[in-house]
Amino acid sequence: MVKTLFLVASLLLLGNVSFLHASFQASIIEDLAKIVMNNYCSPEKLVGMKEDIAAATSNTEVLDIPDGGLLADVLSNGVQTTVSDPRLTVSYEPNYIPAVHPEMPPLPPDQLVTILQSSIKLDILEGNIGYLRIDHIIGEEVAEKVGALLVDLVWNKILPTSALIFDLRYTGSGDISGIPYIISYFTEAEPVIHIDSIYDRPSNTTTKLMSMSTLLGERYSVTKPLIVLTSKNTKGISEDVAYCFQNLKRATIVGEKTAGGSVKVDKLKVGDTDFYVTLPTAKSINPITGSTWELTGVTPDVEVGAEDALATAIRIINLRVQVPGIIEASASLIANNYAFESVGADVAEKLRELLANGEFSSVVSKESLETKLSADLKTLSGDKSLQTATNTPALPPMEFSPEMYIELIKISFHTDVFENNIGYLRFDMFGDFEEVKPIAQIIVEHIWNKVVNTNALIIDLRNNLGGPTTAIAGFCSYFFDGDKEILLDKLYDRSSGTTTELRTLDELTGARYGYKKSLIILTSKATAGAAEEFVYIMKKLGRAMIIGETTTGGSHPPKVFPVGESNIFLSIPTVHSETSAGPAWEGVGITPHIPLFSTLTLASSKYHWQS
Repeated sequence: MVKTLFLVASLLLLGNVSFLHASFQASIIEDLAKIVMNNYCSPEKLVGMKEDIAAATSNTEVLDIPDGGLLADVLSNGVQTTVSDPRLTVSYEPNYIPAVHPEMPPLPPDQLVTILQSSIKLDILEGNIGYLRIDHIIGEEVAEKVGALLVDLVWNKILPTSALIFDLRYTGSGDISGIPYIISYFTEAEPVIHIDSIYDRPSNTTTKLMSMSTLLGERYSVTKPLIVLTSKNTKGISEDVAYCFQNLKRATIVGEKTAGGSVKVDKLKVGDTDFYVTLPTAKSINPITGSTWELTGVTPDVEVGAEDALATAIRIINLRVQVPGIIEASASLIANNYAFESVGADVAEKLRELLANGEFSSVVSKESLETKLSADLKTLSGDKSLQTATNTPALPPMEFSPEMYIELIKISFHTDVFENNIGYLRFDMFGDFEEVKPIAQIIVEHIWNKVVNTNALIIDLRNNLGGPTTAIAGFCSYFFDGDKEILLDKLYDRSSGTTTELRTLDELTGARYGYKKSLIILTSKATAGAAEEFVYIMKKLGRAMIIGETTTGGSHPPKVFPVGESNIFLSIPTVHSETSAGPAWEGVGITPHIPLFSTLTLASSKYHWQS
């Protein structure tokens, strides 16, 4: 617990200051402490203070400070240290005259216009984007007097806009009762919602701020984008407005972290002295978060310098204007091209539902849109390959010397021959047929020839993530005899409406392993894509024993499609294996003959033959 004897702590900060004589009343400490205890907005922070007041009042050394301003600084430091709140300050002001807030006098309309124009700025930006800056948030009393005029002069000009930027970067004052007015213009009339709760310490009461079902003028459509601009100068009531909008998910906050002020600060006289204590006497408790923005400030959804906030907001709104077209184009691409027609149609329909439900209304950048779209597509389809993608141009082919190819191949493949002449072959990615073809002879000489003459072979695909399927037919062919052609699989390409038959090849580089020797394939839950297609074929044709974990259940390599003119691209699997006999491996994976944790499979497969 922080020591609440704040005056003693303050004395320690003074070091070896020498005091001449007592200048101030001894009761000042007790009077100050009582004001804090009876009025500070968070009484839970004051536990233990009452017991320490007695000890503090007996220590009169602090009152020997001859200068009122210096004593006020010492007392401020002590109070702030006690409650860990820099908003509490003590001042010495012999000439202070408490401010009296005069009631608003009756003014003719032309004078009201002049007053309003000094604190409100309105503009309609390019693209029908409204801009509204308010430097002071009026309360209920003022709103009742000038509300109709505000609606006519300001609000009716905002209503037809397609989006609104609400600028609170310069708003440092306001009235608590104005919060429901502002929030209500951007929410539905029904049901009435709990916006905020204000706890007032002097009266020990909590007031719930609710949205208003009846307003002057029309409401701003809840489907229109709303961006709130903030800065480090956004303080007090305006912070509450921003925090409410943020947690209601009605607006995106753009700019700097706010000041971390208070909904209500009072300046109270300390006894019969010229000392005053300024402290927060009320606090906001948000019903959604259960916490507050006070002290900490409101953290923006998009944090940028205050000077860049407006331009950033305009970019966000312009992006959101494009979002419906982007989502509709994405849905159409998926419905027309996804490998399994029924799945593609279902994903497209649900994607449109997400759009209609406002699920994409909070995107703030192309990157955030791509991230959300990818996550939603994976969730809706269960297919990790259905996602946004980059359209990176293919790199030009690199010229390798034979020696470089050899070193590259040695890194890409791992071979071994175990006891009883059991071969072992591991590679973690399938290559494209056209890329593999020119170096096939090198692969045979430096890799294949090490295992082709073994009595049995273990092919380790536990870490194989897939790759192109164009070389699958050729690789499969090594494990069948060459006396007859075998149909391996039929691949249907939805985007082109064509079916390709995968058949064993007549001619191969190097010797075949043949059909008679035993073959074991090791799998894991990471085995994916082209590797799954190979495992599927070998299992379906009874050519290999599969040991390990059920594979990923991914898809054939996807194609990349541009989404309209948006510079966003979708990776869509368009090909699936033959399904006449039921689902192949896409989406479900391949179940091994012998299920084992992948870490145990190699030892188990060696034991399988040795026993």
